[in-house]
Amino acid sequence: MTAPQAVAMRRWKLGARATPFVFAFFMASIMAMLMCLVITAANAGVGADYPARVLGAYQLAMPTAFCCVLMVRPVVMRLVAWTVHPPR
Repeated sequence: MTAPQAVAMRRWKLGARATPFVFAFFMASIMAMLMCLVITAANAGVGADYPARVLGAYQLAMPTAFCCVLMVRPVVMRLVAWTVHPPR
């Protein structure tokens, strides 16, 4: 990687302070989509309108999941600290 490419790569990245929010965004996005796929299939089956129903459910699930991950993350971090030995 050339120097200008390295500088450009560094520029588009967010600062370290954004880590909890970026983590919550990706975790919520992936988990909400997986849950919408499974729950929609389980409740209404997989038919011609399956993708539209999944996306409709995802519109509600993703922002909800994002807020929930932001709220639950500190609790989960404490639980992990209580149950896992720190690295030596």
